[in-house]
Amino acid sequence: MTFANTEERDGVPVDTDVPADVRLPRPATPQQWSVRIARILIPVVMLILLVLVWQLYVTAYEVKHYILPSPVRVAGALVEGWNVLGPALLNTLELTFAALVIALLGGVALAILMAQSRWIEAGLYPYAVILQVTPVIAIAPLIIIYVPNTQIAVLTCAWIVAFFPILSNTMQGLKSTDHNLLNLFELYGASRWQTLRYLQLPNALPYFLAGLRIAGGLALIAAVVAEFVAGTAGAGSGLAFRLLESQYRLNIPRLFGALALLSLTGILIFFATSLISHLLLRKWHESAVRREN
Repeated sequence: MTFANTEERDGVPVDTDVPADVRLPRPATPQQWSVRIARILIPVVMLILLVLVWQLYVTAYEVKHYILPSPVRVAGALVEGWNVLGPALLNTLELTFAALVIALLGGVALAILMAQSRWIEAGLYPYAVILQVTPVIAIAPLIIIYVPNTQIAVLTCAWIVAFFPILSNTMQGLKSTDHNLLNLFELYGASRWQTLRYLQLPNALPYFLAGLRIAGGLALIAAVVAEFVAGTAGAGSGLAFRLLESQYRLNIPRLFGALALLSLTGILIFFATSLISHLLLRKWHESAVRREN
């Protein structure tokens, strides 16, 4: 009597000794469901405990709200100031995602170009490194001087920071393609475009997605830093200006509320990019395929 080889796909064991088109996923066991639920509940419970400890500390020691506001005050400040914080959050998000999209297009295109020619790589890559290692807070004042529009200046700063992780990771993925496979494609007369499309780009996809996860958070950080330096105010201001405004007015509950919005935004960006990575890799890449062992 033989037993089917099994592996776990998306938490569900499936047989691997039959063709993929006829495999049927097995129902998840109660133990697997308990593991899934625990992965969600444990962080939520920890967050609730931390908030309770925070609230109890502020209440027990009667800490002034302008020093450390309680979670209740922070929640109240979020509700009361949403007409100000909401548009500011939307503005910061627009700049962040615009910078990320431009970094994606430019980083991937330049990585492909440099991967095709060592001379182009030698000519351009050192300057990309210089741009990356220079602190954005140091060059932001210059960008603001030379760029007449403040919003474009903030967008440029965010793009500079998000650009390099995508460029570097995509290049690494393209250059790490198995040379034996490259030789095989060359042996069968594949064109450079066919080799890039069917071999190098699929091989670089996990590297690119890792760079995307990094770039998403960095774009948000750079947008906030650039807003700090630019000092944007008025209707088009972002959350960074609202943080400074709350500090100047000693409205510490609203300051904490703005910080909470920024943190939540960063977490959501990370989870969104991680979900994209999982959906693209879960069926074929070793880093995403779940196994029993």
